[in-house]
Amino acid sequence: MSEQSTQKAPLHGPLHGVRVIDLTSVVMGPSATQILGDLGADVIKVEHPEGDSVRGIGVNRHAGMGPLYLQNNRNKRSVVLDLKTDAGRDALLELVRKADVFVYNIRPQAIERLRLGYHDLATVNPGLIYAAAVAYGRGGPDAGKPVYDDIMQAAAGVSNLFHRVDGAPRNAPVNLCDRVTGLYLTISILSALFHRALTGKGQEIEVPMLETMVQFVLADHIAGHAFQPPLGEMGYMRLLSRFRGPYPTKDGHICLVVYTDRHWRAFTRLIGDPDLLDRDPRFLTQQIRTTNAELCGQYLAQYTPSRTTAEWLEFCREIDIPASPVNAIEDLFELPHLKAVGMFSDMEHHTEGTLRVARFPVTFSETPATIRRLAPNLGEHTEEVLREVGEWTPGKDALGAGR
Repeated sequence: MSEQSTQKAPLHGPLHGVRVIDLTSVVMGPSATQILGDLGADVIKVEHPEGDSVRGIGVNRHAGMGPLYLQNNRNKRSVVLDLKTDAGRDALLELVRKADVFVYNIRPQAIERLRLGYHDLATVNPGLIYAAAVAYGRGGPDAGKPVYDDIMQAAAGVSNLFHRVDGAPRNAPVNLCDRVTGLYLTISILSALFHRALTGKGQEIEVPMLETMVQFVLADHIAGHAFQPPLGEMGYMRLLSRFRGPYPTKDGHICLVVYTDRHWRAFTRLIGDPDLLDRDPRFLTQQIRTTNAELCGQYLAQYTPSRTTAEWLEFCREIDIPASPVNAIEDLFELPHLKAVGMFSDMEHHTEGTLRVARFPVTFSETPATIRRLAPNLGEHTEEVLREVGEWTPGKDALGAGR
């Protein structure tokens, strides 16, 4: 661990004492390093003089402090370095010397031009966990190409899944590939830290978006092609049904999953068709109903408009059918469950005023995750951090610090 791990200090999460040098931007990398920060790591976000491009997205109170940036960069300190200068690169090497993890998501050819490849940094710190988040894995013809979440949804088959449902390919309205790959990046870094704790050895990690998302998508949809030669078509039919839900009700919509035999018998009794499973072989068993997912969904959609959403929720609660109203994103702050578990809080940012934040969702009995600082202003901690490693010189513009 870094020097911090030997200091006596209250624990702020299971990663207290781990130092991460974070050369990532936009969503994928920052979402991963924020998790590490929430878990207690000292995350040092290294930015070029113009800052992370995502700083400018969305409404703001001050330039460079937009909501997407704020929601992906808490529990970090911001350092500005111009890595194209010798002084900036030298300062980064000093940060790496006392770090546990180095993570980046700029293109591999750019990192090599900066002379910050794995072997460059491992020479400075042999125990370093060096993590590269890339679009496409090395060795393939697409390695080194640029990508954004939209492109990867198309490349990995996500967009085509919508086409299979209703004939129109489109992307999910969340940064799905960025955040899924970010989770794999986090898991990989934690695994490498555990290995180093056992062996003392650092290592290089590559987390490619395409390969990660293909594994993610095919885990559900490889279907008959899991066997060679194939035993059937690809696609998990229940997930691809046009009638998977949500379903219309008398006053809105509801999402419910009538899944087991017990669920179906209770549902059909309620609507006055109690012998459906015995009468129609297409509904007989859970396996058969999965094959006939479109038909089953159509059946449910015929009857859900007969009752209000509240009436369906009560019915589902009584017989233990999983169900939920279709919440708008604006509704989430007022959900009784989320209020009861303290999911959201309003916190004061020293320049941005009151901000609403969601806590880390996982609880630890001994080493709780915490929000120790909100997202930093550009270069806010440059002097502080560089002083810690003996690299601060007032007016040293080659660092790009200016703060």
